[in-house]
Amino acid sequence: MTPEAVQDAIQHGLWITVLIVVILILPALVAGLAVSMFQAATGIQEMTLSFIPKLIVVLGTLALAGPWLMNTMMDYTRTLVESIPYLIGL
Repeated sequence: MTPEAVQDAIQHGLWITVLIVVILILPALVAGLAVSMFQAATGIQEMTLSFIPKLIVVLGTLALAGPWLMNTMMDYTRTLVESIPYLIGL
C-alpha cells in the first residue's frame, strides 16, 4: 500500500462528501436568505417561518437528487471495496 493510493482514496472520499453536502446545503441557504429578506421587509419575526421553508426545500432536494446522491455514494463504496486488494498489495 503506497501513501499515494491512500491519499487518493481519502481525497476522493472527501470530494464526494463535499459534493453531497453542497447539494443539500446550498438550496437551504438560498431559501433561508429569501425568508430572511421577507422577514426583514415585513417585520415578521416568527421562528417557524424561517425553519419550515428550509425543511421543505431540503426535503424537495432530497426527493429530486436523492437517487443520484445514493448512486454516487454506492459507486464510491463499490470502488473502494474493489480496490482493497490493490491497497493492501495483493
